[in-house]
Amino acid sequence: MNKIPITVVVSVKNEALNLPSCLEKLKRFDQIIVVDSGSTDETILIAANMGAEVVQFQWNGKFPKKRNWVLQNVNLRHEWILFLDADEFVTEEFVNEVAVKTLDPNYNGFTIQFENYFMGRKLKYGYGFQKSALFKKSKGAYEKIEEDLWSHLDMEVHEHPIIEGKVGVIKAKVVHKDFKNLEHYIAKHNAYSSWEAKRYLQLKDSKNEHLSLNQKIKYGLLNTGLLPVVYFMGAYFLKLGFLDGKEGFYLARFKSHYFFQIQTKVNSIKNNIE
Repeated sequence: MNKIPITVVVSVKNEALNLPSCLEKLKRFDQIIVVDSGSTDETILIAANMGAEVVQFQWNGKFPKKRNWVLQNVNLRHEWILFLDADEFVTEEFVNEVAVKTLDPNYNGFTIQFENYFMGRKLKYGYGFQKSALFKKSKGAYEKIEEDLWSHLDMEVHEHPIIEGKVGVIKAKVVHKDFKNLEHYIAKHNAYSSWEAKRYLQLKDSKNEHLSLNQKIKYGLLNTGLLPVVYFMGAYFLKLGFLDGKEGFYLARFKSHYFFQIQTKVNSIKNNIE
């Protein structure tokens, strides 16, 4: 079988639990690169044994972070690049659709949609999750944010890709299912909220011309102090999250608390400055 001429970049750090399931589903792509950040578990051994190229990245606290660094410094054999996390698993339907749609010269990128799992349960309702993680390397890059170790996040998490030209949508979804425990989820989002608070304060002094619609809505609601309650009401009631049982309730509460963390950290930073 001819391999699909796409380079897949999987960003990792201590992902021994998730990585085997991720890589096993990528066999039809021609180039698989695992970009590691000094893992101390079996991540590197797993990647090498499964035939992936392994690259080490050490962040210096400045631009670029991991994914932009890969675009600038790593030998990417193909024009089309698919960026994945280790807890994101492609399906056969997704791979088939990508193989066809990336042949269309009218598109320079595609938005990917996700099928979300939380606490082991597949969620059918609540807010969907998507990102433009498939694009031509000559036509896109992740937004540049100047930061000086706001956090220890060495990878673009909330930075979104800026893509020249037409961006389509892949209809088949990628499965987002983290095999790590709830404690890991909470710790991860604590780090994310610290980054978001610093980013929010930085944005108040910039033009924000590259913000997506969702980012504009999020940061606008942060200004009002209503984002946590608005998110919960929207996810749990408007988007029918209650139909996902207790897991739907827990996720809506955790995400609304995440936004509450951002708001309180913004106030804390302001008070320290003033």
